[in-house]
Amino acid sequence: MRASGILLPISSLPSRYGIGCFSKSAYEFVDQLEKAGQRYWQILPLGPTSYGDSPYQSFSTFAGNPYFISLEDLIEEGVLTKEECDAADFGDDPGSVDYGKLYEARFPLLRKAYERSNISQDAGFQKFMEENGYWVTDYAVFMAVKGLFGGKSWDNWPEDIRKRWSCSIDYYRRELYFDIEFYEYIQYVFLKQWNRLKNYANSKGIQIIGDIPIYVAFDSADTWANPRLFQLDEENMPVAVAGCPPDGFAADGQLWGNPLYRWDYHKNTGFAWWMSRLSYCFKLYDVVRIDHFRGFDEYFSIPFGDKTAHNGHWEKGPGMELFWKMKECLGEKAVIAEDLGYVTDSVRQLVRDTGFPGMKVLEFAFDSRDTGSANDYLPHNYPVNSVVYTGTHDNETLAGWFAGIMPEERRMVRNYLNNVRDSAEEIYWDMICTAMGSVSKLCVIPMQDYFGYDNTCRMNQPSTLGKNWKWRMKEGELTEELINKIRNITAWYGRLY
Repeated sequence: MRASGILLPISSLPSRYGIGCFSKSAYEFVDQLEKAGQRYWQILPLGPTSYGDSPYQSFSTFAGNPYFISLEDLIEEGVLTKEECDAADFGDDPGSVDYGKLYEARFPLLRKAYERSNISQDAGFQKFMEENGYWVTDYAVFMAVKGLFGGKSWDNWPEDIRKRWSCSIDYYRRELYFDIEFYEYIQYVFLKQWNRLKNYANSKGIQIIGDIPIYVAFDSADTWANPRLFQLDEENMPVAVAGCPPDGFAADGQLWGNPLYRWDYHKNTGFAWWMSRLSYCFKLYDVVRIDHFRGFDEYFSIPFGDKTAHNGHWEKGPGMELFWKMKECLGEKAVIAEDLGYVTDSVRQLVRDTGFPGMKVLEFAFDSRDTGSANDYLPHNYPVNSVVYTGTHDNETLAGWFAGIMPEERRMVRNYLNNVRDSAEEIYWDMICTAMGSVSKLCVIPMQDYFGYDNTCRMNQPSTLGKNWKWRMKEGELTEELINKIRNITAWYGRLY
């Protein structure tokens, strides 16, 4: 069945307290999706962010971002007051997230809510801990100890807690009891609010597409609590880290710095950690987009300590063994394989073998270095089992991209679209229609592209810091007129729910 959806991160929703969250605006956006005839809402990873504010570098692959907790809901519960929330300084730009102010203002409010909650007597909290203790306890201890040591990465902690000596774990659990319970409380509230929002979306016929990074951050509860899962030495420091090789876009390659998996260990344990991780993701989301899918076929290994990716090399990943185990343990699940970038024949074969739809990005179709009609990203070459995007969170907006490409590439676009007009607005609508009209079973359009916004509204520019993950949709920007236009286009191309 043909369908379509919109890509809008939770952080980009309108809200009155500095960042998009699970507040009334989130429910209103679900209603707008329904009116626009959409069946999918794609978001970015929900995890708590660390330095750089990237949702792809999280303190935990299981935990939720405290920033997404609705303060309005806590006011209704009586654990915060409207006056307290209104007095906090979250910044004064409703179109951008000020992460510095958010960090300073949000946690004191959440701490007040915890202290007034009497959470230890809450039966729902006790059930949450019973069901999620396998990850939430390690996360809460990790965050409490990190706070004690001024936010330092865990590899800079004293040896006893860095290496998780049992006597040390017991000591910190006693000494930091209330700090630990605070982080457990945050996760309980997060999950309760998220489940309520997801259930509402599902009741409106909207499915949530979540996003799971292939790697976890080094400075995370996952790495600290489970060092055997990763390529670490006897001091629990990385032997090699993840990244991408040098190419035409990055002369030094990309040095991500994430620890690499010990795939032999994972195989010997029946991929137990991965099954736990994926199982939890399918509780959070209806569809899971797995980022950097090619890393399951081959992954790029860079010696730890190198400043560039020049000395890296390719290693074999787990391949189909992981996905056979996933099917055996979890059954048939809805997955999108992020198979972008340099894709080899073996990666293509892995995607085919899994049966997962891959991704097609329309902006990639018009590269003057590849003028052949066999370009995989040209819509006439798409397979039905694919998901088409005009662009992703890592790309320029459509309008920004078209304004910045070379004249030869603009001619390629116009020729392909049979568009001889000069209006950039017409071009981005024509490209949206081209994506909608493709044979791909699912079409997902970033919200910024429906607005026709330029690159000042870009979500992320890879390998840069300080300007990413900030864009927010303002209250009232998604008008009834635009909703009706989206619905009409969706209907024209047979994607209406």
